[in-house]
Amino acid sequence: MAAVVKSALVTVALVLVATLTASAQRRGGGFGRFSPGIPPQADYDGSFTFARLYYGDYPGWSYDFPEMEQNLTSVMNLITNMRSAKHSDIVRMDDPTLFRHPIAYISEPGYWFPTDAEARTLREYLDKGGFLIIDDFHYDNEWAVFESAMRKVMPDAKIVKLEREHPIFNTFFDIPTLHVPYPGALGQRGLYGEFYGIHRDNDPEKPLQVVIDYNMDIGDYMEWSGSGFYAVDPSNEAFKFMINYLIYGNTR
Repeated sequence: MAAVVKSALVTVALVLVATLTASAQRRGGGFGRFSPGIPPQADYDGSFTFARLYYGDYPGWSYDFPEMEQNLTSVMNLITNMRSAKHSDIVRMDDPTLFRHPIAYISEPGYWFPTDAEARTLREYLDKGGFLIIDDFHYDNEWAVFESAMRKVMPDAKIVKLEREHPIFNTFFDIPTLHVPYPGALGQRGLYGEFYGIHRDNDPEKPLQVVIDYNMDIGDYMEWSGSGFYAVDPSNEAFKFMINYLIYGNTR
């Protein structure tokens, strides 16, 4: 069965975006620095809705949007029983509607400087059971910015490196290796992903509250999954990681 699922995913990842717009380019997707505003959230219809978190002063929060979410939810609906809405919501971190979403996603946290209100609301969200996915940053300077922001949200949190045996990497797909290159030239030059997490009460026997993709951009892989822009194997692995994250976050 696992082989059948993997085969289906390979096919989907190759052909999925052929029917989507191909006009966006790297760093051209998303809203950009001069976005006219955040679109309104869709009416709740009972299905899982992917929530992307907004932050100010830098457009990195919107990178890979909306193609990443469109491709991801199409794959989710094809190979899992978790019904995912075709739309996604963009949510401000201090917006109470955040609590409607079991899972939230932050892109480019190397440029994330949360306000006091944003940090407080996000901390309450995590304390109440929300699950946070952090993706798309690399190198020490971006890690330093992210860690400072995360300390503001969760002052006592311990960020720990995750090994392949962690349940999050075996929730739906049994991911064979965490040795996945960063997309594009950086990966070709030897930059490989590292995966970290924050467990509830800093207890490794308890579920993760936060999963962190460092030196990695799985969103970019998913955005371009059917274009041939990146190699097939790491693109498929990106879907596996994110699908595992979503199922883990909804079932832990």
